[in-house]
Amino acid sequence: MTFGGHLDVLRKILIRILAVTLIFACLIFAFKDVTFSVLLSPSEPDFCTYRWLEDLIRTFKPEFSFGAFHIDLIATDLSSQFMTHITTSVYLGLFCSSPFILYELFKFVSPALLDNEKKYSVQIVCIIYLLFIIGIFMSYFVLFPISFRFLGTYSVADKVHSAITLDSYISTFVTLTLMMGLVFQLPVVAYVLGRMGLVQSSYLIKYRSYAFLAICVIAAIITPPDIMTLILVAIPLYLLYEISIRVIRSVERKS
Repeated sequence: MTFGGHLDVLRKILIRILAVTLIFACLIFAFKDVTFSVLLSPSEPDFCTYRWLEDLIRTFKPEFSFGAFHIDLIATDLSSQFMTHITTSVYLGLFCSSPFILYELFKFVSPALLDNEKKYSVQIVCIIYLLFIIGIFMSYFVLFPISFRFLGTYSVADKVHSAITLDSYISTFVTLTLMMGLVFQLPVVAYVLGRMGLVQSSYLIKYRSYAFLAICVIAAIITPPDIMTLILVAIPLYLLYEISIRVIRSVERKS
């Protein structure tokens, strides 16, 4: 195909991606109650994460109870709720259509790949997507609810009460979720760098302590400003670092 032919194919792909994303966004926009019931669930005292933690702690301390809490979510601008509804629908529309987007993009580049390259490319794309989903679930069920409850209920005095804006809630939720989805790609990055010979497992083992310090700094940057969330992010990041060492080792054995 000519360069113009490739551009024409890419244009059709982008139109299909846009159409599918728009359909998902419209459906999500229409089912407002369901959408925000899911998004706002971590702000409720009976959210599953709080119950699981409570049950876990009760195995060691039977009388333990977190206690009820209530945090007001407010809208300070006239159009903030409507605009938040639109932007949230677009974000979720992109997320729901992401498998189709990956399929279309892979179909576009696959004619230029050899058969073995296609096989490895499919495996890598599936692993990337799976790790991204795991990062999203990690954020939704663990990091965001715990940080929200801690920061939302923290008070310097009894007469000072927290009222969180809807914009702040959604932006923090989206940012933390996206960042966790991205940082969970560390094993894939390690695999690629190992295949290219740019990183060796012995190097990662030698500088383990420095890596742990760097992970803590990264966790402090991408999380809300509280030590609990920092720890909850740093632990899985360090585990991913250890997994990356083993991934590079397996690459070195095969090479």
